[in-house]
Amino acid sequence: MVSQEQRRRQLAREKFLRQQQRRTSARRKARMRNSVIASVLGVVVIGSLALYTTGVLKGDDGKENAGAEVTPSASPTSKAPDPCDKPAEGKVRTATWKKEPELTVDKSAKYTMKLATTCGDIDIDLKASAAPHTVNSFEFLAGKRYFDHSKCHRLTTNGIYVLQCGDPTGVGTGGPGYTIPDENLKDKSLKDNIYPAGTVAMANTGQKHTGGSQFFLVFQDSQLPPSYTPFGTVSESGMKVLKKIADAGESTGQGDGAPNATVVINKATVKKS
Repeated sequence: MVSQEQRRRQLAREKFLRQQQRRTSARRKARMRNSVIASVLGVVVIGSLALYTTGVLKGDDGKENAGAEVTPSASPTSKAPDPCDKPAEGKVRTATWKKEPELTVDKSAKYTMKLATTCGDIDIDLKASAAPHTVNSFEFLAGKRYFDHSKCHRLTTNGIYVLQCGDPTGVGTGGPGYTIPDENLKDKSLKDNIYPAGTVAMANTGQKHTGGSQFFLVFQDSQLPPSYTPFGTVSESGMKVLKKIADAGESTGQGDGAPNATVVINKATVKKS
């Protein structure tokens, strides 16, 4: 017989998967709209086209956020004080690429990633040998400053316990333009479908091989199907930062929304040693 707690966790996992699928649908619709716009405006001079397209894309971002990622509203609640600093000055880069970068990662080497956030530094040991495509992609994107000044847009504190980052649009629909294959799904750390606290894993759409740039950091053991590539482990000091963010709560009061803390990645770096 399924207990109430097991049912609650199951519903939370199903909600997590549904939201990932909605993000993919929103991205596809946006690409289709932009393709149509580009075709219709093909006769316009290049300078005017560039200016107009920029405006349209900004409008589409807002529409995606309204249509695909609306979080159920909750009664106003008192928020804890924001434990984080103001973001560093700078703009998010939203470049995209047509295909996955060439695989150049050294599988025998040690790689680390540092997320210098407004809430503190989060150091991550990366699993290059077990997830080479994923680590290679993060090294590439960090080198392009893709994550710099981006928000960690989602905090889940009910059923599963994760902070989600890696979307330059800040609404959960963005990506680098390419996808990477699933990897390391039989990692020895994943026992009984539990992603242990400290795991860093790829978000996806619920379909195979649909990882992009979005990832999540687990701040408390979370039961999830083993379909999210685990590619790193957060340091002890990084876990303290995650706890501070989690303790500040999320915006809906229902356990799944934008973090109340101002979580911005000022700079992301990947180093080989």
